[in-house]
Amino acid sequence: MRLDIYRRPEHDGIFSYLAVPEGKPIPQEAINTDWEPEAKALEVDDDADILPDFHIEHLPQQIGTKGYAITSLKDM
Repeated sequence: MRLDIYRRPEHDGIFSYLAVPEGKPIPQEAINTDWEPEAKALEVDDDADILPDFHIEHLPQQIGTKGYAITSLKDM
């Protein structure tokens, strides 16, 4: 699968990340924050459950449920 990745600053130089399927807009419930493009059309294995570089876990479940996947700040 191919994903577009966005980031936003949190604290102490840490970023949270948002992954959406390539070409899809950021869903309405997540659009109210200042997301900046990080990577376009990132190729990800269809079986991938995590994106360690972006601190995103449960990738297919999050995208299946919400239409996007987001960093869990509690794990950072």
